[in-house]
Amino acid sequence: MRGWLQQTTGGLPKTFWYLWSGTLISRAGAFVTILLTFYLSNERHFKATFVGLVIGLIGAGGAVGVLIGGQLADRWGRRSTLLVAQVGTAVMLVLLGLTRQQWLIVVMAFTLGLVQNMSRPAFSAMMVDIVPDRDRLRAFSLNYWAINLGFSVAALLGGLVADLDYLWIFMVDAATMLVTALIVFLKVPETRPAAPVADTGSPAGAGPVARPSGSPFRDPVYLGLVGLTFLSAMVFMQHLSSLPLAMARDGLSAKTFGTVIALNGILIVLGQLFIPRLVRGRDRSKTLAMASLIVGVGFGLTALAHDLWLYSATVLIWTLGEMLQSPSNSTLIAELSPTDARGRYQGVFSLAFSGAAFAAPLVGGFVFDEFGNAPLWIGCLVLSLFVAGLNLAAGPARNRRTAALKERDLVNA
Repeated sequence: MRGWLQQTTGGLPKTFWYLWSGTLISRAGAFVTILLTFYLSNERHFKATFVGLVIGLIGAGGAVGVLIGGQLADRWGRRSTLLVAQVGTAVMLVLLGLTRQQWLIVVMAFTLGLVQNMSRPAFSAMMVDIVPDRDRLRAFSLNYWAINLGFSVAALLGGLVADLDYLWIFMVDAATMLVTALIVFLKVPETRPAAPVADTGSPAGAGPVARPSGSPFRDPVYLGLVGLTFLSAMVFMQHLSSLPLAMARDGLSAKTFGTVIALNGILIVLGQLFIPRLVRGRDRSKTLAMASLIVGVGFGLTALAHDLWLYSATVLIWTLGEMLQSPSNSTLIAELSPTDARGRYQGVFSLAFSGAAFAAPLVGGFVFDEFGNAPLWIGCLVLSLFVAGLNLAAGPARNRRTAALKERDLVNA
C-alpha cells in the first residue's frame, strides 16, 4: 500500500498540490451547480422551459468564457486569469442568489458562466506547465479525484443546506471560491512558459507540425477530439439537467437526487487513484472508446429506472466510464497542445464542455417533453456508441500528431 501510494502521489510539484487543494475546497462548496435546477423549479416555481434556458445560458456564457480565458492565459498569464475568474465567480454567485426578476436571472446566469469558465483553460494550462509529461496522467487523475471528493461532499451537504435556506447554497459556494483565490494569490506563482524558437520546418517524415502562432481552429486532429468530447459531454451533462427531471417525475425529492448523484463522486473517490495503473501504456483513443461505451450503457439503462436503487445502479455504471474517460482525455489534450499555445488549446477544449452545458439541457428537455423519458436515454446510448467508433478511427492520426509535437519540442529545447 505504501508503495502504491508513493507511485500515485509522489514526486509531483508543490504548486500542483496548492492547485489540488483549491480544487477540493471550491468543489466541496459547489452547491449551485448541483441544486440550481431544484432551486429554480421548487423554490422559485419557474417553468421547466425557463429552468432549461437558465441552465443553458450558464453554458453559453461558459463557451465565451473559455475562449477569453484561453487567450488571457497565454497572453496575460495563468495566475492573473485564475484570480480574476475566481473572484468574479464569487461576486456573480452572490448576485444570482439575491436576484428575483427573471430577466436579471437570465443576465446573471450568462455572466456567471462566463467568469466561472474563464478559469478552466488557465488552470489546465498551468497543470501542463508544471507537471512533466511522464506524470500527467496521474496528476490529472489526482485532480479529478479531488473534484469528485468535493462533489460528493457538496451533493451530500447541499440538500441539507437547501432545507435551511436556498440562499445559503449561493453564499457558501461564493465563500469557497474566495478561499481558492486566496490560495492562488499566496502560494501559486505564474507558470506561463517563454515562447519557443519558431520552427524552421517539420522533422523529416513527421508530417506538418503546428507553429507557435498556430490556432487550434486550424488543427483538424485537435478539433476532431474536441468535437467528440462535445458529443460525449452532451450525454454526460444529462445527469444535471434531465436526470433531476426524470427523478422528480417518479416522485423522488431533491435530497434523494443528492444522495444518488453523490454515488458518482463516492465511486470516483474510492477508485480513481487506481485508474492510472490500469490505463498506463494503453492507447488513449482505445481507452476513450471503451469509456464511451460504458457511459452509454449506463445512461441508456436509465430508461428502465423508476426508484432509488435502479437510478443508483445506472449512476454507478456510467461513473466507471467517466473514471476512464476524464484523465485519458485530459492527458491526450495535453499531448496534442503546442507548448506556447496551451491556454488557447485548453480554451477550445473547454469550449466542448461549455457548449454541451448550453445545448444538453435544451436538447434533453425538448426530447423529454416531446418524446418521453425512454427515447432520451436510448438516444444517449446511440450517441455514445457513435463516439466510441469515431475515437477508434481517429487514433492513428492522433498518435502521429503527438509524436510530431514531441519531436518539435526536442528541437526547440
